[in-house]
Amino acid sequence: MWNLVNQYISDAIHDHFEFTRKTQLPCSAKSKTFKIENDKHSFLVKVDQVCALERYECEAQNHTLLIRDSDFLVADPITIGSSLEYCFIVFEWLNTQPDQENWYECGRTLAKMHARHEQEMFGLEQDNYLLGLSQPNQWHKKWSIFFAEERIAWQLQLLQEKNISLVDIDRFVEQLKPLLNHPLQPSLLHGYFWRGNIAFSHKKPCLYSPACYYGDREVDIANSELFAALPEAFYTGYSDTYPLEHSYQQRKGIYQLYTLLCHANLFAGDYILQSQKQIEAILK
Repeated sequence: MWNLVNQYISDAIHDHFEFTRKTQLPCSAKSKTFKIENDKHSFLVKVDQVCALERYECEAQNHTLLIRDSDFLVADPITIGSSLEYCFIVFEWLNTQPDQENWYECGRTLAKMHARHEQEMFGLEQDNYLLGLSQPNQWHKKWSIFFAEERIAWQLQLLQEKNISLVDIDRFVEQLKPLLNHPLQPSLLHGYFWRGNIAFSHKKPCLYSPACYYGDREVDIANSELFAALPEAFYTGYSDTYPLEHSYQQRKGIYQLYTLLCHANLFAGDYILQSQKQIEAILK
């Protein structure tokens, strides 16, 4: 397969490429991730079973969307290919360093992306994936309907198909909708905005693993606070550029529930308990 990777990269960059070093990188996803390089070029390569080809195509589209509509540094998709057994996606290699962090600028950059409001509806032109799970993106005029049905109900249904029932889905979804009614315009979202998907290169913020769609900007902020909040400078930078509504705290738990449900579907265990507690807190 690696000869095929070399060939696809050579065709994409219009220059002969053959890697001389290949390093497997730590990765929590199902894909295996590698850095391949020679004396002239370096690339990031993700490899998975051939059934992941559609997921890689969506990931490339999401990268392209962020590159076009944000000031974040996002790796260019170079090429996508497959053999009989495996598929792969190749990105440019971004040189990032932990000592180059600038969290205030990261907050400003996210706020500026959220403030563009160039879409009138909620969703995306195509479905995509979050953590490898299918993420429906059917267009909706009302945010409350989109998030309650395309996000929460979808994940609860996936759990129910595994004989895990946390709540009466139809009833819960109808209870959520009025809680999500507040004035907003669709913003481009990263979709899984947390510390693990953020890095810095020469103090410029970089993003990885997007699951983009157009929605409530509060979703990205809620995700940033779910597992471990980002440094305070991030929230200061965001607030100085595009302050949140005071009522954000009323919706934060609902937005975090979606990510917890995704983890429950993937990893079960304590995430199921956390999801259940979050549902109970929302209903109170």
